[in-house]
Order: sequence, then structure tokens, then C-alpha cells
Amino acid sequence: MIPTNLDNKTVFEQLWNITKELRQKLESRFQLNPDPSVADLQQYSSLDGNIKGSLSAFSGTEIDWLVHSWLGNPEKSNFSTMRLTIWLAPHIDVPHLAFEFGTLPNADILFYIDYIPRTELLTDLAYLDRYYEPVNQTFLKLQDDARLKPFISKSVYVRLFQSPVSLCYTGAPTSDTLEITSTIAQETLERWLTWIDAAAPITEDLRNTLANRDLLLRRTAAERDPGNKFAAQLFGTQLTDKLVRSLWGGDRKISH
Repeated sequence: MIPTNLDNKTVFEQLWNITKELRQKLESRFQLNPDPSVADLQQYSSLDGNIKGSLSAFSGTEIDWLVHSWLGNPEKSNFSTMRLTIWLAPHIDVPHLAFEFGTLPNADILFYIDYIPRTELLTDLAYLDRYYEPVNQTFLKLQDDARLKPFISKSVYVRLFQSPVSLCYTGAPTSDTLEITSTIAQETLERWLTWIDAAAPITEDLRNTLANRDLLLRRTAAERDPGNKFAAQLFGTQLTDKLVRSLWGGDRKISH
């Protein structure tokens, strides 16, 4: 049976619901406080009013910065993007967690799911074995899934940012690909939560170094996102700059 493509609004809503389910699990596990710096980004729109968006940011004792956002107009355009990124505090060195879903102009679904390393994987082999080897079989399984096509960024920095087991694929907008996306996302979060529960605390003398590395990585990733130039065309430079700062917490009011 050939899968039937779903309309873009349905796809958007199902992808956004995946992020909401993930966030609900996070809220039941962690203390999260909304940061006032993004209060005016709960609803925003492009210069022509055709593209809408929303961005929320949170922090807490265990999570340094969490962003939950979307932009698009599923009733008028095939393009949309949404993200849920969780940057941990430096009390442990478990990888950060990134989810990004969306629909492309050709109506395909895109998903990016990854653990962001907090050390140099080429030399910290214990870290590689602990957090990345367990995901390798999932990576290889998806590589062989004929319903999915690996998405390769044209940006050197983006490819460098992604881990060796980064799950980044496109696929037709069908119930099958949405089910794959949801299942992999839930498995990724559940695995991450078990790592956090088992993690040993980082010693006080190492926490500042880790926190500085985390912030540099978060800021660089936000500022070097290839999509920023297109965002500037849609939203103007001023709003785009604020959105980028919000991704890394440049205007944050709450600190821990």
C-alpha cells in the first residue's frame, strides 16, 4: 500500500504536538522557570504578516537554558520549523539535547534529533562509548530505512556541530514518517533522562570551564545558523537579532 501524503496543516500540528509531549515530560521531571526576556516573542510575525512564530525560553537548577519555538504558516506555506533544545547546567556533563522538526518547501518532513557533546569526542573515548555508542544502532537502522533520506547540510559549521550519531532525515509527509519521528524522539528523551539520573556530579573546580564551553557553543550555534539570513529577510534585522539572542540566552533575566 502506498502511503497517502497528509496536508501540511495536519503535519505541522502533529510535529508540534510531538514537541509538546516532550516538553511535558521535561516539565514533570525538572523545575523550569519562564524567562521574562522572551515575553514579547510569544507571538511575532514577518514583515508582510504571512509568517507567524512563537518562542518560549526557560531555565532551572538543572537546565541552564531551554528553548521551545516554532515559525511558519501551515495554512499558506509548506515551510515550517520548530525546535526544542535543552542545555543542561554544568553540575553534570551529560550531553545536551536537540530536537528540530519541520516541513520543507517540497512538503517533505525534516527531523533532526541529536545529543550535543560537552567534550572532545576524538580524545574522550570513555564519553564517546558511554553516550554515543548506544545510539549507533539507531543511526545505522535509519540509514537503511528506504522511507527516509539523510539530510546533509551545506554548512561546514552545521556538519561539524552534529554528533557522529546525529539523526537528520527527510521523508514524505505520511503517517509512517510521523510515527518514526515520534518514536525516535521519545526514545531519545527517555535514554537521556536515564543518563541524567545516573550521572555523577562534576566537581566545583570544573563547572566554570564547562559552563563557559556550553555558552560559547550555544551562542556560536545560534549565530552561525545558515537560516539567519533568510530570517532577516522575513522578519527584519532587529527582530532576527533578538530571536538569535533568545536562542542562546543573550538577553536572559534569570541566571543560576
